[in-house]
Amino acid sequence: MRGSIKGVSPGSATPLATSLTVGAVGGTLFHLTGLPLAWMLGPLIANLLVSSKGIKVAVPEPLRNVFLAVMGMVLGSQVTPQLAHRVLDWPISAALLLLGVAASTAAAAAWYRRCGFDPVSAWFGASPGAMTAMILLGEKCGGDPQRIAVAQSLRIILVILFLPPLFWVYEGGGESIGPVHHGLEHGWMLLLIPLLLPLGRWLRIPSAALLAPLLMAALLSGFDIASLALPAWGMNVMLWVLGSAIGSRFQGMTGRLLGRYLWQSGVATLLALVVLALFAELIHQLLGVGRDVALLALAPGGIGEMAILAVALNIDPVFVAFHHLLRMVTLMIVAPFWARWLLRHTPSHQHYPKDR
Repeated sequence: MRGSIKGVSPGSATPLATSLTVGAVGGTLFHLTGLPLAWMLGPLIANLLVSSKGIKVAVPEPLRNVFLAVMGMVLGSQVTPQLAHRVLDWPISAALLLLGVAASTAAAAAWYRRCGFDPVSAWFGASPGAMTAMILLGEKCGGDPQRIAVAQSLRIILVILFLPPLFWVYEGGGESIGPVHHGLEHGWMLLLIPLLLPLGRWLRIPSAALLAPLLMAALLSGFDIASLALPAWGMNVMLWVLGSAIGSRFQGMTGRLLGRYLWQSGVATLLALVVLALFAELIHQLLGVGRDVALLALAPGGIGEMAILAVALNIDPVFVAFHHLLRMVTLMIVAPFWARWLLRHTPSHQHYPKDR
């Protein structure tokens, strides 16, 4: 359903309550064991496990969009008037990003072909971003929409699960949930969200729930008018809901089928990360950008999820968001032309294999 009122229906209340309760248990366990990014990874894993057992969990899209908008506000508030001088270095990293995307997509697509994917599903499933556009275009070109959707979703989840522990070890342990504030600062900016969400949809901004609030907050913060800051508990609540939303995506998928897809997507994600890590190292050597910042900026995750990690781990959120936005826009421009090429070069009689 669409719309902020219709999307949260009475019928969705029980799956939502279950999802958030399971997420709270997972977040508490992760927090008690001292694991990194506890209030995002705990709810994510807990919901993933529960949904694979057939228990109905769901976070309605309108609710998810509200918390994603809050994340956009926090991220946009990282823009400062002193940011301009850094932008001069970004064309070099942007060029390396695009080269890395092409190389990593080719590597992951080659693996998916070995797993039995048809060419269309392999390429669109391996594309690191613009998930909705990749699923729709892949299906239009004759690919398997379920395989593409699962490959795209699992890639995002695996990146989220892998990178925080890696950064945690790299930085010597300790929990980080972004800039720490003792209270809410410029909280009135949150009142703009009900206006920005429909405005973003009307303007057809990609990932409007994240980017419309992000751009508004960046404008306010860039001109030194206001910058939203959440206290630690507010960041944890936001991560709890968003982590539960991500983990509940695989409702209805059996554990056996999920395990097979996890293996296929795990290898593809690892290949993409290795290739992109090489390009991240080039960015580090050429521009002096931190290795963790460069890797997160190039990581093959969704812009929303990577923005969450950047803010939560306090890893140069503006640099990271810029590169992921560039990648998403580039993919959305290139994908239709790539789709036409695949349509011309893929035999019309070729069918994708279906899972039974």
